[in-house]
Amino acid sequence: MLKRHVDVGRAPGAVVVVARHGEVRVEAAGHLAFEGDGSATPMAGDTIFRTASWTKQIIAACVMTLVEDGTLRLDDPVDAFLPELADMTVLADPNGPLDEIVPANRPTTLRDLLTYRLGTGTILAEPGAVPIADALTALEHGERPGDPVPSPDEWIRRVGALPLAHQPGERWMYNIAPIALGVLIARSAGVPLGDALRERICEPLGMKDTGLSVHAGSARRLATAYTRDVATDELVAESGPDGLWKQPPAFKAAGSGLVSTTDDFFAFASALLGGGVHRGRRILSPESVRLMTTDHLVPAQKAASTMVWTPVFQQDFGWGFGMAVNTRRMYLAPSVGSYGWYGKYGTAWFNDPAEDLTVIFMTQNTETFRTPVFNRVWVAVYQALDA
Repeated sequence: MLKRHVDVGRAPGAVVVVARHGEVRVEAAGHLAFEGDGSATPMAGDTIFRTASWTKQIIAACVMTLVEDGTLRLDDPVDAFLPELADMTVLADPNGPLDEIVPANRPTTLRDLLTYRLGTGTILAEPGAVPIADALTALEHGERPGDPVPSPDEWIRRVGALPLAHQPGERWMYNIAPIALGVLIARSAGVPLGDALRERICEPLGMKDTGLSVHAGSARRLATAYTRDVATDELVAESGPDGLWKQPPAFKAAGSGLVSTTDDFFAFASALLGGGVHRGRRILSPESVRLMTTDHLVPAQKAASTMVWTPVFQQDFGWGFGMAVNTRRMYLAPSVGSYGWYGKYGTAWFNDPAEDLTVIFMTQNTETFRTPVFNRVWVAVYQALDA
């Protein structure tokens, strides 16, 4: 299946990890790039990938270490560390003018951020159609053309200066909450975000290639990322070993900034499946893992939610802390209670506790979501399971 995916040109290479009952299999096909130096380097377990939204799960785990050591509390307002989010206002009409507002019904809590129920997030709308959507898009840019992107502190200040689109806790909205969590981690831990992730998650789990940038000596193992050129309809290199990931990303780091390998991410997934323990070392309590991997959304919140929350998604998935949770099983697919998530560049992973199973798929093509490869991976895995 992997070989076919590569042979038809959907990606230069891909890696899959399948682990069950202590047996771990790593399968790889293809190379790091279609052309150039990477075209001669085979994909492997130590190939470095941009994980995009897989970052969100590691961010949630890091937050829970701060809850466990008493630095943070789940149901406390986040005002102490994020005063920019205190005394928020809410749009009277989510599609209406930014100056028609009402007070927020209550403060924003850490649980709101972890479950993406902050009240603001990505809004899909044509430019000029929804004022708050345009304002949220502008958060990513400098005030004038050519200005650098905002720092995390400036970004959170801008978020706090805008009204929320909806009342806190009312619905699930993607993307803004986990970025805010990155600012919260840095401030509450007293160290830069990358250091907190390394000290609290990556080093304890032996995730030596996971971080917010790629070390110069490891750049040769970084797979080239591809996207489709709209004008030519051809796949083009978006970023290779000399691209963006040589420097840590700015404000978006906590939402999509990490690079990792299948070897590294398997350690993280194994720790969650093991109730917080990997190779005898505990990084989280069983209760923290349970909270991270339990659906926290009620039906009304799912029905009101947008972006990836299509009607089909509402029926099959819920949301834990930074990841989706399967609430219904159909066909050859992960069991109810499975959890994991996807990444922009064509990565997907899940743990299936009912089957004692971990599956990780990694490639580097933003067009992967337009192909059937994810479903084919799941079918291939579940077909192969013994009782």
